[in-house]
Amino acid sequence: MTSLDLNTLLDQRRLLMVGGKGGVGKTTVSSALALAAAGRDRRVLLVSTDPAHSLADAFDREIGDHPTKLAANLTALEIDPDQEVDQHLERVRAQMARYAGADQRPELERQLRLSRQSPGAQEAALLERIGRLIVDESARYDLIVFDTAPTGHTLRLLSLPEIMAAWTEGLLKQNRRGDQLGKVLAHLTPGRDLDSPLSEPEHHELAGLDDRARALAAPLLERQRRFHRARRHLADPQHSAFLFVLTPERLPILETERAVASLHDAGIPVAGAIINRVLPDQLEGEFFRARHQREQRLLEEIQQRLGRLPRRQVPLLSDDIQGVDALQRFATLLSR
Repeated sequence: MTSLDLNTLLDQRRLLMVGGKGGVGKTTVSSALALAAAGRDRRVLLVSTDPAHSLADAFDREIGDHPTKLAANLTALEIDPDQEVDQHLERVRAQMARYAGADQRPELERQLRLSRQSPGAQEAALLERIGRLIVDESARYDLIVFDTAPTGHTLRLLSLPEIMAAWTEGLLKQNRRGDQLGKVLAHLTPGRDLDSPLSEPEHHELAGLDDRARALAAPLLERQRRFHRARRHLADPQHSAFLFVLTPERLPILETERAVASLHDAGIPVAGAIINRVLPDQLEGEFFRARHQREQRLLEEIQQRLGRLPRRQVPLLSDDIQGVDALQRFATLLSR
């Protein structure tokens, strides 16, 4: 097993995403890593996308959806998915209303109400916020740590420009300026002017549009550019690192194996995995010895399934990890 060098990741990367199956301790790990990086004189932003607000639980204090100072060099925020949906749709409403006639506005409002209730509404709005943080906050912070499940978020982030273009096309398909708006959508649709999904749209994409269509296309194109920049960061192993947290149990092992494969297929490198809550070797009693033997078999299974992926084992502790002091002690275990 190749040992995972967390200190190098904390010193050299600008973006760190920590994910894993619910209940394996990813919030504790991401919080401890953020504290460790802050202690190494890096300006750190710790971001939770968990609607259960587990980040606040880890630090034992209220955080919320605004930058909150937690320690020297460490700021945190918890993204509220419902609030992100409302703000996202309000931006869309303001943008589209400028170009919709009076007869089209009822349909626009109906589409927005349907979008508010759609299964992917929270995800799309959340991804837009994540993209803005990755691109717009990179100058303010040396490292951004996301406490999130990266697989689904990342794969959807990679496809969001396509999703955005399709949604806009559906919303405006009955527009009486359909020919001109069709040109806008053609310019925004990946595969038309983009040679690569990781290439940034070029300025010539607005060529051939009149002033009105150009004004409609420009903010959409800027949003698309932001996501292209964000996903290029995610795909750069010198800039970003993905870490999975799992426990030596069957379901977290299987989920991690699938997640690593999915990210690999998407061209997103995974830096390593942290195996949390490993039982100590010295145990008394038949029950604990049986549990330990089973765990050893599962650790061997992790070796087989995750192959050469760098890993680090963290022992099961006797008490909960909550508050800055406890998290700093846990960070010491991680960095040994």
